[in-house]
Parts: sequence; C-alpha cells; structure tokens
Amino acid sequence: MKTWLAQAATASCLAVFLLAHPAPSFGQAAPAAIPQSRDGSHDFDWEIGSWTTQLRYLPEPLTGSTRWVDYSGVSEVRAVLGGRANLVELSVKGASGQIEGVSLRLYNPKARQWTLNFASVRSGLLTPPVSGGFDEKGRGTFYGVDTVNDRTVLVRFLILDVTPNSARFEQAFSADGGATWETNWIATDTRR
Repeated sequence: MKTWLAQAATASCLAVFLLAHPAPSFGQAAPAAIPQSRDGSHDFDWEIGSWTTQLRYLPEPLTGSTRWVDYSGVSEVRAVLGGRANLVELSVKGASGQIEGVSLRLYNPKARQWTLNFASVRSGLLTPPVSGGFDEKGRGTFYGVDTVNDRTVLVRFLILDVTPNSARFEQAFSADGGATWETNWIATDTRR
C-alpha cells in the first residue's frame, strides 16, 4: 500500500510539473524561453576547464531549517563524447565534512534540451535528472522530480550570471507543485 501511495504521489507531482513545463519530447511546443529552432548543443562550452567553487548548502531542506553550511574546493569540467556531453567533478570541503560528486550532462538534439545527472560519492546513487536548457540571455533553467524525506518534490536547477570566468548555480525544491520554492544549494564558480 505504501509503495502504491508513493507511486501515486510521484505521478501526481510529475503530472503537475509537466502541465506547467511542457517538454518538446512529449510532442508539445517548447517553452517560450527556449525556441525550438535554437541549437543548444554548445551551451556548456563556456564551462570547460578548472573552477574554484564556493558552496552553501541547506542540509535539512523543507523542514523550516535556516542552517546553511559552507564548503570550498574545486570543480573540473571536461567535454566528453566529442563535446555532445560534459562531465563535472566536484570536490569541496568545509566544517561539516566533504562533498564529492560527479554530474554528467547530456544533450538531446531532438528535444533540444540538456539532461543533468548528479551522483554523490557519499550515497553512491545517481539522483533523478533535471532537464531543460538556456534562454537567449544565457540563463539555464532545468526541472525534475525527486524524493526528499520520503516526499516527492519538484526540483529546479538554475545557472545564472554566466561570464567567461564565473557563474552561479542554484538548486531549489518545491513540495507544493511549484507554488513556492526553497533554495537549498548555491554554488559560485570562478575560473582558476
């Protein structure tokens, strides 16, 4: 019974998300911010290289906690599969310990969207992906569905303030179908 309820909750959240953010891969028009005719296959080319990463993380999301922890370290980004994908290796340390992970980003030329897939060394698990792309101003917006404290939530991942030598990354969760969002991950990268 619990499994069925969890599946039903996941399906309901996914349905709300898909209605609010239709994806070209489901036969609907692309969001206005990402024109269908735009080839976004090189949208991450600016990020290839070595970065100093400053990270703030909310370890107890969606609980009302306001306790943030800080980390610093490096991110290494390299193109793979002839530039049709890239791999990010993150290694940061702070008073609360260390975060090591990898993000594989894959471009889907038919949908004209990127899928971002993250895995943490701590858990050894690949999180559900977020999908989306960049608009004409260089802002990346990606959405997905995940589970936090046994609750199905929406995930929003933003890439902001992109320059050749810096960028900001923010992750937020929504437990109410996207009506409100709680940011839980803020990383600022500076080229090394």
